[in-house]
Amino acid sequence: MNKIEIMLNLQQQLNDSTNGTGWENGMTKNGKIIDWRRCIYLEAAELVESYPWKHWKNIDAQADYENIKIEAVDIWHFVMSEALRLYKIEQKGSILDLTNVICREDEYNSFCIHNNVEHVDYDSEIKIVEAFIKVLFCDESIETIVSRFFSVAKISGLSLDTLYALYIGKNILNQFRQDHGYKEGDYIKVWDDKEDNVIMQEILNHNHDISPEELYSKLKEAYIPN
Repeated sequence: MNKIEIMLNLQQQLNDSTNGTGWENGMTKNGKIIDWRRCIYLEAAELVESYPWKHWKNIDAQADYENIKIEAVDIWHFVMSEALRLYKIEQKGSILDLTNVICREDEYNSFCIHNNVEHVDYDSEIKIVEAFIKVLFCDESIETIVSRFFSVAKISGLSLDTLYALYIGKNILNQFRQDHGYKEGDYIKVWDDKEDNVIMQEILNHNHDISPEELYSKLKEAYIPN
């Protein structure tokens, strides 16, 4: 299967599991309103915070590109969710149809073949993220939002393979969180002085070909609730 199609299917499954079937209508099974665009722009703001943009603070600091990649993957969760929502409620087609639309996007194809980015101008990169945020508040199509996301993914230093690997990692981590009391407020996010995101990345770094089931098992072994 195409990696985009796999990720879309996993996101559909995660949303069905955590929010309940019918979440596309804008409400969780617990009666909370869902606003994917708000999720996207707030995650994008967190991505910007990983740059040393503050002229009054830590002026010699470096951008945290490892965290920027994670934030971009978090954004991708929400971009896919908004795309899945619109394709369902507007009867635009199936997940396969959405996959084909994404794979025809010029920005997606540019993302797939781009070489590693040399990060030299933080301000220019931040402006690309801000341009992405702006389309969320305009009457732009979901296809435009998806296309702009790949511009952000590119400057984040992601490739299709790393986006896929980190997405699978975050998808399983999100499922693990839900299974261990995240919604109820019982989940412990810091394990032995390390955030769970970091633990997940370390597991992936040691085994790039780990299966989703093995990753879940490794997270369960590492989990140290207070």
